[in-house]
This record gives sequence, C-alpha cells and structure tokens, in this order.
Amino acid sequence: MIEDVTIENIDEVLPLIAEYQEFYGVENIDLEKNSNFFSQFTNENNDSGSLYLFRRNGQVIGFITIYKGFSSTQAESVAILNDLYIKVDHRGNGFAKKLINHALNTAKSKGYSRLQWLTAHNNKIASIYMMTLTLLKARGFSMQLKLNVKNSYNWFTLPFELSSS
Repeated sequence: MIEDVTIENIDEVLPLIAEYQEFYGVENIDLEKNSNFFSQFTNENNDSGSLYLFRRNGQVIGFITIYKGFSSTQAESVAILNDLYIKVDHRGNGFAKKLINHALNTAKSKGYSRLQWLTAHNNKIASIYMMTLTLLKARGFSMQLKLNVKNSYNWFTLPFELSSS
C-alpha cells in the first residue's frame, strides 16, 4: 500500500533512505540531516516535492520522491522522479511499477506536463527496467541520455497517457 510520508511515519522511511544513499556511495550518511531535509516533503502544502512510502504486511519496503522541476524549452512545470527504492528482498514483485504508476498519477493530478526519471548509469536494475519500457516507444515512451560533468545519468520521460494501467 502506498502512503504519503508524514511527520508521524517519516522515521519508518529514513532507514530506507540511508540504504538508498549507501547504494549510491554516499559517505558519512547523516541521519539527522536526512530527517531535516526529507521532513520538508511531509507538508501537503509544499509544492516543491512529495515523498511516498510503500508498505507491505505492516513493513515499509520502499519509497519514492517526486520533485518539482521546470522545462525551459517547453515553458512548463515537470515532475522529476528523483528517488525510487525497494528493499532488496522485495524486488521483482512489481512494487516499483506500482510506485512509478503512483508517481505518474500524482504528477498528472498536480498539473505537471510530464514525469522525468533520473537514474545513475551504473544503476543497472533501474536502467534495464527503464530500457525495457523504452521498447514501448511506439506507445509513447521516450528516453534521453544526459551527461553530467562527473557522471552519466539516464533521463527517462514518461508521458501521462500510459499511466492508466
């Protein structure tokens, strides 16, 4: 079940955020800093981002963040799926797909023109999953590769027409 992260349940998702940061090689993970930073997304009046958790059998097994971004070329607000994490022992069960669909629906309901997903090139599981989705290009999926000075990132653009499933 997907839930908004609130002040009441943020402590349940913070350990997963630390696992996610560890996966991406963050040194000196600061739990207090994480708590302060991610708490800003528990306010439903905050339009800069949203944080959601996935709960299964009473246990938080994943989370997703959606941040507000902008497209200068289209002069529109866009949603950026910045973080998606499922605990290792729960992967392969379709939970990530449910969170992605939730992100698509949330972005659409907030009036964003599209949802973009940024993932590091070395995140093989996420990249393979999204590359598989790009095989559906005929149905409207598109993928762009953006290069950063230090790292390569895969940008995936997901149109809302596909969020109905």
